[in-house]
Amino acid sequence: MKLSNLSLSMMGLLLMLSSLQTMAATKVSPETVDGATTISTAEAKRLFDQGVAFLDVRSNRDWEAGRIPGALHIELKKKLNEESMAELFARDRPIVIYCNSTGCTRSSKASEKAVSWGYKKVYYYRLGFPDWKHHGYAIQ
Repeated sequence: MKLSNLSLSMMGLLLMLSSLQTMAATKVSPETVDGATTISTAEAKRLFDQGVAFLDVRSNRDWEAGRIPGALHIELKKKLNEESMAELFARDRPIVIYCNSTGCTRSSKASEKAVSWGYKKVYYYRLGFPDWKHHGYAIQ
């Protein structure tokens, strides 16, 4: 069966639209968050070694599958609010906030909220748990 040029053009257009829709649906976390410091995995490890508090804002399922040792957990979508943060973290103490890499926007959203609530030393660990694990650092 031979397809006409119009049919081929329509198929190409549909394929292109489908690809654009897929790309638009893919979340990418911002590289920076106003008021927070974006850190690399090496910087996250240095802060970890200094005893800085870590906040994991991933889902409960991800949290239970593994986390950075000693990290505290507040699921962004269900529990993170100003009161839950204040119960665990002093506003004048440094805090590292992470989630599941650049495809996860939870850590950027949590970092924005922490800054808006008056936290002064917010470290946005954009690469998050997968990169921590990839580097062979301890997990629990």
